[in-house]
Amino acid sequence: MAERNENQRMKSQRSNVERGREWDGETTLTGQIAAAASLVAFLFYFRSGDLLLYGDAVAHINIARRVFDSRTPGLLQLGTVWLPLPHVLMIPFLLADSAWQTGVGGAIPSMVAYVLGTVGVFRLLRGWLSFGSQPDARARIAAWLGTIIYAANPNLLYMQTTAMTEALYLALFIWAVVHVSEFAQQVAKAEPAGNIDPGESLVKCGWCLAGACLTRYDGWFLAGVVCIVAFAIWMKAPAGYPALRRGFAKFVLLAMAAPVLWVGYNAAVYRNPLEFANGPYSARAIEAKRMTYGVAAHPGEHDLPVAFSYFLKSAELNVADLSLEGAKWQKVWVTLLLAGTLLAITWRRRLWPLLLLWTPVPFYMYSIAYGGVPIYLRVWWPFSYYNVRYGLELLPAFAAFSAVAIFGLLSLVRSRWATIAIVLSVFTFLAFSYVPVWRERPACYLEAWFSGRRIAFESELGHDLKKFPHDATFLMYLGDHVGALQRAGIPLKRTINEGNHRTWERPTDPQGLWERALADPKQYADYVVAIGNDPVAVGVERRDLTSVAVILSTGQPQTTIYWTHRALGER
Repeated sequence: MAERNENQRMKSQRSNVERGREWDGETTLTGQIAAAASLVAFLFYFRSGDLLLYGDAVAHINIARRVFDSRTPGLLQLGTVWLPLPHVLMIPFLLADSAWQTGVGGAIPSMVAYVLGTVGVFRLLRGWLSFGSQPDARARIAAWLGTIIYAANPNLLYMQTTAMTEALYLALFIWAVVHVSEFAQQVAKAEPAGNIDPGESLVKCGWCLAGACLTRYDGWFLAGVVCIVAFAIWMKAPAGYPALRRGFAKFVLLAMAAPVLWVGYNAAVYRNPLEFANGPYSARAIEAKRMTYGVAAHPGEHDLPVAFSYFLKSAELNVADLSLEGAKWQKVWVTLLLAGTLLAITWRRRLWPLLLLWTPVPFYMYSIAYGGVPIYLRVWWPFSYYNVRYGLELLPAFAAFSAVAIFGLLSLVRSRWATIAIVLSVFTFLAFSYVPVWRERPACYLEAWFSGRRIAFESELGHDLKKFPHDATFLMYLGDHVGALQRAGIPLKRTINEGNHRTWERPTDPQGLWERALADPKQYADYVVAIGNDPVAVGVERRDLTSVAVILSTGQPQTTIYWTHRALGER
């Protein structure tokens, strides 16, 4: 009889754990609602023509596109600085020219990631608020409310319609926390002789970390922190898990693989393993270039407390609007964040893995203070928009710890009417926070719109380039205004650009296509496009060229298109 009871207990325990893993009815419903919200937001911004407002979104799309649309196609076109996974995921969706021109191909991976991230938030909250047992009404209500906080965020809904990397990274970040949390649950609740293998969750976490490390550099810091946490959990695991050591080893290898792979790639291709960190296109180099133009140091440089305040304020602006009324709601968000965090720390310590959602804070504090990564806010000096979207990385923490605080309130009441009152209060709070954001436009959208002033210039340039013969070849630097070709639908392989440079040839490569074209444009291109003082304008000898068009646009450099006098028969 005792043996039968023990077997039933182990079977019930395993059933509870497996139930958390399955896409049950609630989880499926979460995904369906998120997919509908994603599609509605996409259609709204697609009709408004706002998918390509971010210059970085245009750049991401065209990095992916040039892997197959280039004079020198191949994976080396992925370049450095930006990590490769987002670009690789976009490639299949950019094969169609229409998806490339409109930006739809870049939005699809972000939209899928938004849905998966929403499902991850629900699974994380429901699993931890019930701690492996059958979720009760309070756990379900709090999990749903936390998921709504995440999924309904106006800034996230806009970002998931673009080719930016935030939605993808957030999904990988959330699922890494989900799996390491389930690993902690399994170690804490399962018997050594049970049929549960905690190492399986750990390996899944490793895959998520590998993806995060190939998406944003935030993931490198996250991987290090999660490895420390997983090691601490593993050391407390009872003996008897024969596969746990093997699972932990796989987890560590996966978490380390992506950074090692990227450093090795940079060493092999650029002859500098840290090209992404200290090369000419790195954040540090861009910041140094700004300083040479007399731009003052950005807020928080070499000052961790100020860096923290700017990052936290950017996070607040991603959950409430810029008005004075919005500032009041920002304080409520921070109060919920801190209250939920305190509960997670003190409440039987069962919620402590949720503290991993705080990892963006130290990463961005250091990046702002010492990594050359500025954040400009419209409400603080220098009263502008730049990298405000980084605050979106704290949205999972706002959602999760608000849910924990709500769960704490629900645990104090016994009346159904009190529960209804709490739920209605949360929805009222969300309405006062999110509706004004929609009315005034999300901060991430305003940042994109502010940077989108180049669009008029690129549209005019693209319009002029389309007037030339359909098989004409252009010598053009694409680093700043590749959007002109994208909007005009001119294939990138019709250009000779900096991507045709053999990067492994240092310090110069006289035999490279890019360098040969700069030295003698007539031999390789029909027209030369010189924009301001870009490398083409500086590097091309123009004495044998004829100016055929000059484009002047407010706030943009003068652009001159030259004819090389190349005859048709010379092509």
